[in-house]
Amino acid sequence: MSAAPDRHIPVLLEEVLAGLAIAEGETHVDGTFGAGGYTRAILGRGAARVFAFDRDPDAIAEGADLVAESQGRLILVPERFSRMADALAERGIEAVDGVTLDIGVSSMQLDRADRGFSFQADGPLDMRMEQEGESAADFLNNADEAEIADILFTLGEEPRARRVARAIVAARPITRTSELANVVRRALGYREHDKKDPATRTFQAIRIHLNRELEELEEGLAAAERLLRPGGRLAVVSFHSIEDRIVKRFLRERSGATPAGSRHRPAAGETREASFEAVAKPVRASEAELARNPRSRSATLRVARRTAASPWAAVPKGLRS
Repeated sequence: MSAAPDRHIPVLLEEVLAGLAIAEGETHVDGTFGAGGYTRAILGRGAARVFAFDRDPDAIAEGADLVAESQGRLILVPERFSRMADALAERGIEAVDGVTLDIGVSSMQLDRADRGFSFQADGPLDMRMEQEGESAADFLNNADEAEIADILFTLGEEPRARRVARAIVAARPITRTSELANVVRRALGYREHDKKDPATRTFQAIRIHLNRELEELEEGLAAAERLLRPGGRLAVVSFHSIEDRIVKRFLRERSGATPAGSRHRPAAGETREASFEAVAKPVRASEAELARNPRSRSATLRVARRTAASPWAAVPKGLRS
């Protein structure tokens, strides 16, 4: 199945495919289907079946053409990827050969102003991946200043979170992406030639909070551990330091590489057999990819192979710290 020239090509695609080492007839999971770039490529490398997860109804609806093209090899699952093990067990699938995760917001979501994920074009302040529940406008117009500041600092790594939160509360109600971006810019100071728009961290933090993205990642990694058969590969692409720390610490812990004395290491007498082993060092985008796809600038790929050890019993806590 060749990639059409007008289709979105995902970040670090060739590196992900190399890490997955796909063999003919395998079963794979694409936990973050989006526009279908990874799924199409995995099918093209000979996977017999791909179960593709996405919680965004738009992604599922727009994947119908690829389902038809795949002639039954692609099964779309309208679920969060944290439920991959349970959702596939319900379908009679107990183990798979590979799991791919592309963490964060998709290009499809960013490019649509009506979804409210980006300040590049004005739209309703929404940011809901599942298109239901509390919107970004609901949160910002009702939360207290301290809560907003805490989320901006913790999830957006915004050093002047209190100043931004104070400005947001003073400007309420805020209902449009352009309104929020301008509030943040005025609070922090912004000139058009600045390298990075100061609103970036605020938008990131609110999106991550609304969609529980870090909890989803932690739970999804543990679900992949339960689902992968011995020798199966896990490939995770992340786009900022908070996500990458979660992936790095999960794999370090699960591979038994956590240094002695760390609070993440199991207590004496509770040491568990390593459930993953590293396949390669973390991968960043090449100069060529950076030139053709600026979104790849902050991407990091980590790949690990599942061992024959039993999965660990619980989702690890405190990985975000």
